[in-house]
Amino acid sequence: MNDAALDEFEAAHAEPGEVGVVVPQDYVSDEPFTFDCGRTIPGFTIRYETYGRLNATGTNAILVCHALSGDHHCAGIHHLTDRKVGWWNNIIGPGKALDTNHYFVACANVIGGCQGSTGPLSTDPETGRPYGINFPIVTINDMVRAQERWLRALGVTQLHAAMGGSMGGMQVLQFGITFPGFVKRMIAMATTARESAQAIAFNEVGRQAILQDPDWADGNYATGGGPKVGLAIARMMAHITYLSDASMARKFGRRTVAERPRSGAAAATVPTAGATDTESHAFDAQFEVESYLRYQGKSFINRFDANSYLYITRALDQFDLAAGSDSLEAAFAPLEARSLVVGFTSDWLFTPEQNRAIAMALLRAGKNASYAELTTDLGHDSFLLESPQLYDLVRDFLTS
Repeated sequence: MNDAALDEFEAAHAEPGEVGVVVPQDYVSDEPFTFDCGRTIPGFTIRYETYGRLNATGTNAILVCHALSGDHHCAGIHHLTDRKVGWWNNIIGPGKALDTNHYFVACANVIGGCQGSTGPLSTDPETGRPYGINFPIVTINDMVRAQERWLRALGVTQLHAAMGGSMGGMQVLQFGITFPGFVKRMIAMATTARESAQAIAFNEVGRQAILQDPDWADGNYATGGGPKVGLAIARMMAHITYLSDASMARKFGRRTVAERPRSGAAAATVPTAGATDTESHAFDAQFEVESYLRYQGKSFINRFDANSYLYITRALDQFDLAAGSDSLEAAFAPLEARSLVVGFTSDWLFTPEQNRAIAMALLRAGKNASYAELTTDLGHDSFLLESPQLYDLVRDFLTS
């Protein structure tokens, strides 16, 4: 379908305020890429989506950076038969905070990911087999440098803004430091300048669930296989950190799962030796929160790769903007962008204090920075959910 036909198709099927049907694209770089760890690959692929149009000067682009479990699909739908919208659809589109009538919004799956960008699932040209655990160690800075190459290839000469939450916020901060003249504005939400010991600990539990799964096979599992139980547990653990006690109490409380008739297959299951039928089902999901977490784990293994999870969580753990500098203020010295940092009161993974510390360091470094703290009881994921107050903040910052 050519561009004109695609535009007509999208316009016909888009609802007011929505970007409509979107088609992922691949940027392929044939130039060698050297990771911060020192290893080089002959080239890489970045899968991405864009919304809106790039202006003639290449200066109206907004880069959206995704979090750990996110990807390039942050707005619109892929097919009319699949109405699942992108993960930040509530903020991207005509008339929304990231108004695609004015801005060219772009989002890419990070290098090291598993949604079309080069990562552990990709074929190693030297062996003809997937890289697996032999993929180079990835850093947040590697992700940013690969994206800068992709954006330049799209014709972007300067980013009107870079924005993201959680790991996306880390990328935004790194972008401003690594490419100071390229980024005009930064919006970092629910993030941190370096991972805390507690956050590293949660990531390690998730990694161990994967590494101890016999199907991990030292990272050399077959495509479509792998440590699905371990990956599901890792997702369940991580998802708990994205919520808050108040939001879980409101959504689930101690409500139990409604009784469901057993299927023939379930009824025919042979009970554990020495256990009654009642005992064999004692550890089925009894509470709604258990059922919810099991669903999250099961759905995650259908769209994510275990090795990518290992690599990306390690990138999170190693992220420390002040490393190699005398202070965080010194690390921000090259930065030229105007900055907005947003914290959320119920975020106990990347706390308001951590976000406030970023803004204060920027100010002490003499940078143009502001901080906003939004009251919410939705936890770390607050930046992803409906929030008119957040939308107004973003819209005003982008147009100021």
